[in-house]
Amino acid sequence: MTAFHQILGNNLVANITNFTVWFALTFWVFLQTQSVFATGMIAGLYLVLIAGTAIWFGSVVDHHRKKRVMLASSAISFCFYGAALGLVAMTPAERFQDVAGFQVWALIGLTMFGVLAGNLRSISLPTLVTLLVPEDRRDRANGLVGMVSGFGFLTTSVISGLLVAWGGMTATLILAMGLSALVFLHLTSVRLDEPEPEAGLDEAPRQVDLRGTIAIIAGVPGLFALIFFSTFNNLLGGVFMALMDAYGLSMMQVQQWGLLWGCVSVAFIASGLVIARTGLGRNPLRTLMIVNLIAWAGAAVFTIQPSIWLLAGGAALWMFLGPYGEAAEQTTLQKVVPYERQGRVFGFAQSVEQAASPMTAFLIGPITQFWVIPFMSQGGLGADLIGDWFGTGPARGIALVFCISGLAGVVLTILAFNSGYYRRLSAVYLEAPEPETAAQAP
Repeated sequence: MTAFHQILGNNLVANITNFTVWFALTFWVFLQTQSVFATGMIAGLYLVLIAGTAIWFGSVVDHHRKKRVMLASSAISFCFYGAALGLVAMTPAERFQDVAGFQVWALIGLTMFGVLAGNLRSISLPTLVTLLVPEDRRDRANGLVGMVSGFGFLTTSVISGLLVAWGGMTATLILAMGLSALVFLHLTSVRLDEPEPEAGLDEAPRQVDLRGTIAIIAGVPGLFALIFFSTFNNLLGGVFMALMDAYGLSMMQVQQWGLLWGCVSVAFIASGLVIARTGLGRNPLRTLMIVNLIAWAGAAVFTIQPSIWLLAGGAALWMFLGPYGEAAEQTTLQKVVPYERQGRVFGFAQSVEQAASPMTAFLIGPITQFWVIPFMSQGGLGADLIGDWFGTGPARGIALVFCISGLAGVVLTILAFNSGYYRRLSAVYLEAPEPETAAQAP
């Protein structure tokens, strides 16, 4: 557990680094270009890259020692952040105000690849929970993982807003390079006894083996359904990733928006602490369904009026319940999937689940900008029908998209909760023995 806690602390600083860069990039691009289309495209491109690389990243995690993978993650991020900093230094500031300019998208690409490299850590960490934590404590360990992510949100939202206001992307990237170097150096001193990758397997090493990964998932009744349920959740969640910053920044200054996210992120930390203390109950899947139902119900109403308090309350509810869903899925996979396959299964699940979000993020920016906002502006049909009580204007157009997405999420969760897939996977989880880890394999 000492090694696990050291890895958690190291990942905390890495998360702070990458979250800071991601928040700052989104804030900065919107403030430079005033384009909802641009923020939607940024979210979509990032999610496309997540979906496109997660299966390969999962294979990398399974075929190499996890410590080496995490070290490589920090080194790659450092190099891309350095290249992005060089681009900022060599480019006149006014060039970054043109949303169609090459420099804007080159900076987005370099920065995004640096953030993307951190995904190697996010796939490695749940496999280390399986390796280092006893089965009856894994749901609580997954809660600690969620708490670390929440603490990252708490600090980075505040840091990003202040950094963008004070030093733009230059200050952000300098800080990111320094923290990337710090976590690399610390991780070299962490002692982690890992088994040889692929120990005890008959298959040839160093292969992605997508077919074998699909066979493992198909062999567990209802596991594909769990992955597809999360996929549809992410389809709707892409709306929030694409539009939340634009909605918040339409109501307050970037420093205030960063501080607000810092405050509501306390809910993420509180959620992780509660899970670490109480666990997820006998059936984590049931917990997953209940928290999804509550979260989407809240999402349907938190923008119903242009209120900062409603916005803060809805965001806090979303942040508090998010770790429950993530921990429930991870705890289920850690029990029903063999350890030596978990990197690929986690990578496959992430790839499939994230594949839906880019579709939403790519579509929702243009749809909101060119259809929903005019629909809710003066003279639009929506403004005439509900504008008297809902409000009118660009921000209310974004708010209407949130309300519709929340209602769709409630319907989806009710259907999933009453499906046979949910009952079958619940039975498999409750009856499954503890999977053998590579360390225990003959």
